Amino acid sequence: MAFRSEQMSMIQIYIPSEIAQQTASELGELGQIEFVDLNPQINAFQRAFVGEIRRLDEMERKIRYLQSQIEKVGMKIRPIDSPTNSAFTRPHTQKEIDELESKLSMYESKLLQMNSSQQTLDKRYFELTELRHVIREASVFLSQSNKPGDDGHREDTALLESGQDVAETDELVSGGDLGSITGVIARAKMGIFERILFRVLRGNLYMNHAEIADDVVDPLTEQPIKKNVFVIFAHGKELIAKIKKICESMGATLYTVDPVGEKRREAGLEVIGKLEDLKNVIDNTLSARKAELAKVAETLESWSIIIKKEKAVYHTMNQFNFDANRKALIAEGWCPTNQISTIQHALRNVTERTDSTIPPILNELRTTKIPPTYHKTNKFTAGFQAIVDAYGMATYQEVNPGLFTCISFPFLFAVMFGDFGHGLLVTAFAAWMVVKEKDLAKKKWGEVGLIIFYAPFFLDKFNIWDMMYGGRYMILLMGIFSIYTGLIYNDVFSRTMPIFGRGYNWVIDGDKIVGEKKNRNYPIGIDPIWMVSENKLMFLNSYKMKMGVILGVMQMVFGLVLGIFNHLQFKKPMYILAESVPQILFLLSIFGYLVCIIIYKWATNWDSIGRSPPSLLNTLIYMVLAPGSVQKDDELFTGQAGLQSFLLLLAFLCIPWMLCVKPYLEWKEMSKHSTHGYNNLEDHSAPTQIPGEASSPHHGEVTKPAAAEGGAGEAHEFSEVIVHQIIHTIEFVLSSISHTASYLRLWALSLAHAQLSEVLWDMVLAAVFTMNPNSAPLGLMFTFYMWFNLTVFILIAMEGLSAFLHALRLHWVEFNSKFYLGGGRPFVPFSFSSVLSDSETDD
Repeated sequence: MAFRSEQMSMIQIYIPSEIAQQTASELGELGQIEFVDLNPQINAFQRAFVGEIRRLDEMERKIRYLQSQIEKVGMKIRPIDSPTNSAFTRPHTQKEIDELESKLSMYESKLLQMNSSQQTLDKRYFELTELRHVIREASVFLSQSNKPGDDGHREDTALLESGQDVAETDELVSGGDLGSITGVIARAKMGIFERILFRVLRGNLYMNHAEIADDVVDPLTEQPIKKNVFVIFAHGKELIAKIKKICESMGATLYTVDPVGEKRREAGLEVIGKLEDLKNVIDNTLSARKAELAKVAETLESWSIIIKKEKAVYHTMNQFNFDANRKALIAEGWCPTNQISTIQHALRNVTERTDSTIPPILNELRTTKIPPTYHKTNKFTAGFQAIVDAYGMATYQEVNPGLFTCISFPFLFAVMFGDFGHGLLVTAFAAWMVVKEKDLAKKKWGEVGLIIFYAPFFLDKFNIWDMMYGGRYMILLMGIFSIYTGLIYNDVFSRTMPIFGRGYNWVIDGDKIVGEKKNRNYPIGIDPIWMVSENKLMFLNSYKMKMGVILGVMQMVFGLVLGIFNHLQFKKPMYILAESVPQILFLLSIFGYLVCIIIYKWATNWDSIGRSPPSLLNTLIYMVLAPGSVQKDDELFTGQAGLQSFLLLLAFLCIPWMLCVKPYLEWKEMSKHSTHGYNNLEDHSAPTQIPGEASSPHHGEVTKPAAAEGGAGEAHEFSEVIVHQIIHTIEFVLSSISHTASYLRLWALSLAHAQLSEVLWDMVLAAVFTMNPNSAPLGLMFTFYMWFNLTVFILIAMEGLSAFLHALRLHWVEFNSKFYLGGGRPFVPFSFSSVLSDSETDD
């Protein structure tokens, strides 16, 4: 991470057609070029390599199909340990892609054939299973039909009297006087089925049914279904036809059962034999299918990586322009200037590897387009830069706040969160993530949750673990700074740490006990005696409130100073005098003076003077309401009234200074252009700009930042400049007051955190120390468990999140608004690592 973004260059590469794919693949592995689309007028379906992309899309579909089949049987796909090894980084020839396509087609056709056979066998097995249950239950129905008083599951009709025996029933059914229908139906439909039959046939039937004890697995849905077997007896072909239509409409399956008992037994034995043979065939088919899937699972991930890379290569090549005369592809794009030699080396490697007689040619172009913004980061600085980029991507070559955020953000967090004990816990957690970062990078939250005791399930749902892991170094610094501020506050789990003794002795003064100062001061931080004094809150409130103002004014002034570097970079040195200087003077004349008198009040021994210290709040109020006069009791030093009058006058003079000088300079520059006849001249010879970009000199020497003046080269009226400057001036004056007050959140959250920690200690843990010694150990175990859980979830997790958000607001609103334009666009290079990581996120 640097003070400014990396210097960028527009490059043009002539790539011979025969090595275009290998060259693009090599540049994708390098990941240092953001290619520009040279064919914006051509839609995606008319580009040169649409056929190859469609072919790779089909291969991706086959891979997804194979993946779904592997997951369906509960097998795991072998992960790739290192996708950066030579098997994946080298470009693949067309022959290798053809072979891969034939492999995928072969495995897909095999699995489709196996699945089709499996479905046919499962369906046949399903039917035979139902038939076995139908034969068994139908035999029971027919054997019970001669028992007196047995009415089955429905009322008897006149068709089948209770006095008939089995032989008579078989004779009736076999003789054609009585027809029967047998089948199975879903148990949930059984009641409706019975009522429909009874009403349609008006009771002219006899029906019996029984539940199938075992669930039957449907071969289509592969879900277990509860079914019933039914037998229906009725007279006449018309009634039988009606019953069949009703069965079909209700989704029932009909089976033919021989009315003769002996034949039913033979059919049952035959069905059982077929089921056993079919079961063996199904098991063999499943074994063969699993063997094929096991082979695919070994290499499926590597195939997926190859196809994703090849697809990304052709998508990128669709952005190139084809030069028919030179039989070459022309590519243009942005790259870091210091990486041009690396890119040239990669192009030479492609030429040597392919034995090409014509090497790719790289040219650096001069352009008026604004380059993308690229901040080079590492695993330590990436989290801090992400915070800045979330506010807005920096304008090209402007000052990068991320460099200072690495320190200021965890420090301001620690000011609000400061507790030695809580900081230790946060540091320990972050240190664990840093030490185990390689192992944790490969895990999902569900796996990490087995290691960490506190793992709410929603962490995986909302990707909170990914955010915490990505910001592990940020959390580490936040914990370390919290330890430091906890040491300054002399606060560890709301208790004191008298490491260096005390700077006061307790003495009795009449009816009260007061602290008598020793000959030495407490060497670091707040004296622990303050934590047990009656006026502890009054002292801490005053101390932390003033500290918040000092830190806020320092950070805001630093932001205004950084704006000077932006004006110098954008070739606008006059804006330093017109904008930066009056803003700094305005802020320092009021709030800088407040910081000075705070420090002066701290440094003065008021007891030796023999008077009480004056109220700084009254001093600041009357500085504005009653300029030039200071009450005797509120006087800090000799000449205070005159100094305050001068500073107030300076602050008021800065307002018209900010309001008038900058518009005057712009009017003067506009008049100069108008005098030379350039006011309405359009430069048709200038290169075409990328939509949404403003023009600038070569390498981003921006003459007018887009975020500052609506884009360089954009014609605008002087009245618009005046209105813009009035709004900007009013906003700065009012925000100087509100932003300074906003830093009081450092005091408020620090106080809230300390008080909540103290309440938690007193209400939960402190009561144990007054318990009976016999029951104290057991009580300590229980209360410590409660106290520790509440500390982690409330004081560390919730309070830590609150402090994080407030520190984020202070950087985004109070600090960045003083100098940060944030009008750029990110550098998005063509990189295989980004392609693969994005595909993992989508999955």
